[in-house]
Amino acid sequence: MAGYAIYPRSPAGQRIIMRKSIHLLRFVFLYLSLVAISLAAVKSEAQEIPAKAPPNVVIILSDDQAWTDYGFVGHKQIQTPAIDQLAKESLTFTRGYVPSSLCRPSLMTLITGQYPHQHGISGNDPPKGTDRREMLKHVRRAETLPKLLGKAGYTSFQCGKWWEGNHAEGGFTAGMTHGDPAKGGRHGDVGLKIGREGLQPIADFLDANGEKPFFLWYAPLLPHSPHTPPERLLAKYRDKTESLHIAKYWAMCEWWDESVGELLAMLDKRKLSDNTIVVYLADNGWLQDPASPKYAPRSKRSPNEGGIRTPIMVRWPAKIKPSNSDVAVSSIDLAPTILAACGVAIPADLPGLSLMPENQSKVAAREYLFGEIFEHDVADIDRPAAGLMYRWVLEAGPGDDRYKLIVSADGRASQLYNIARDPTEEKDLATADPERVAKLQKKLDAWWKP
Repeated sequence: MAGYAIYPRSPAGQRIIMRKSIHLLRFVFLYLSLVAISLAAVKSEAQEIPAKAPPNVVIILSDDQAWTDYGFVGHKQIQTPAIDQLAKESLTFTRGYVPSSLCRPSLMTLITGQYPHQHGISGNDPPKGTDRREMLKHVRRAETLPKLLGKAGYTSFQCGKWWEGNHAEGGFTAGMTHGDPAKGGRHGDVGLKIGREGLQPIADFLDANGEKPFFLWYAPLLPHSPHTPPERLLAKYRDKTESLHIAKYWAMCEWWDESVGELLAMLDKRKLSDNTIVVYLADNGWLQDPASPKYAPRSKRSPNEGGIRTPIMVRWPAKIKPSNSDVAVSSIDLAPTILAACGVAIPADLPGLSLMPENQSKVAAREYLFGEIFEHDVADIDRPAAGLMYRWVLEAGPGDDRYKLIVSADGRASQLYNIARDPTEEKDLATADPERVAKLQKKLDAWWKP
């Protein structure tokens, strides 16, 4: 015991030795305790912060709904609490647009990020006498979102509206639409049951998918005609309008909202919401004709705001801070947004801009948005310009004076509106302001002149 030699072998010396030993043991115990606590904290922190995982993607696509027909936009009758809440939780662009106001070309733009004259789908149905399967060559050559995400390890599920044959033609790994014309395939077939008959196929896909990142295409036939809402919803609107057709449409909008709420609840229940990008928009507008089940003029299939405008929302709780934006954006921006968020290279031929927060300065600096309107039936499946009706261009920047020019296919008729002050486009300013018409015409021709 050389270390204790200075102390005499007496009771007092032994007590000193005992006290020193106790102090040493206390120090060692305290040190080991602190080390253990530090290691536990590091381990706990590692458990709370999972390995970086790619986000899931859910596209929620309304079918035939005006940009005004939501509670959060200010509609006084239609109740849309689920979509209103989604708007609060999203980066919400109140001035969103689709380039073409007809469902098939609009959907193809959404899934490719290209204008109709680029991806080749300009109308819903092929020329009379032409097998609609001949049009599938366009989707087969296209780099769709499911194809691009699939290369990065994503699974994908299609349900609802889908015009491009079997879901696999678009690159989906699973889906509801068979696309066989001999069995009624046109714009969704079996897939059109989703929403109107519940969401069980989506639940089955999510539960079977495991931990793999996924892309979900939810495009039901809602609030699209036939306007056959549940009686419990129709009863809420019957006495709010003199038109039964309008009451039915309003009820359909609320039915659609319930469906959206059910889907979002599915994500919450499975603890998927935080790392899932939810994108919301409508394929085109709809103004209800009060005297018939059809749409009114200057809505669907038109270049007017009632046809091409829609709110666009992007929700990603893990990365995007909720806010409202008055910057004009387009559905051509959604493919690059999704690809950028998922870490997938954006093809060079995509004309849109990513809407991710780090790119907002470029989005805000963009000067113009463009679009094109074609005949319902395709005139020539290889030459979209053959069915062109209108081109349009609008000033995208902020301010109280934002103009929009609509030009007919033959170039002889132009309409000019200050859509900031006149969103319903009541006053045509083309004759009064020829200089502005010429300026916007030049921009339009530089974008695409058939």
